[in-house]
Amino acid sequence: MKSIVATLVLTALALLVGPARSAEDGPVFLHDFDAARAASKESGKPLIAIFSASWCPPCQQMKKSVYPSKEVQPFHESFVWAYLDADNEANRPIMSRLKVSGIPHIAFIAADGQIMGNTVGASSPKDFAKTLTTVLADAGKGGGSGTKPAASQGSAPKQGSGRKP
Repeated sequence: MKSIVATLVLTALALLVGPARSAEDGPVFLHDFDAARAASKESGKPLIAIFSASWCPPCQQMKKSVYPSKEVQPFHESFVWAYLDADNEANRPIMSRLKVSGIPHIAFIAADGQIMGNTVGASSPKDFAKTLTTVLADAGKGGGSGTKPAASQGSAPKQGSGRKP
């Protein structure tokens, strides 16, 4: 009887915790912008808001090959990651505020809510890791303070407006 109860308790805990994640799975993605913003503010970590769609080949390539890559894996815990469906009407207001006009659109937002910059289009794991390095360095200098370098595709984010979304 005790072994049955123990098995049931362990099974229930496994269901509550969810499946184990590995680096190959990529970062843990939130799918609600407001929840991601709140998690960023609470944790003090910058937010990566990725606007994507199931029909977008570059978006799917990034999701499959870039975010879980060995080059990007060291950054998984340094950011709050939000993966947002560009076709979802609930995401339209934030897409408008962030001026999303093409996908994949990746917005970098400091924990204080200041927009640090963005990239549009696919990039390699190596280039995306360089971008994340720049974003983390800039976040340590005060977030959306306007100290960002000008963007080149896939290396550094475009400078943000210093406004909050």
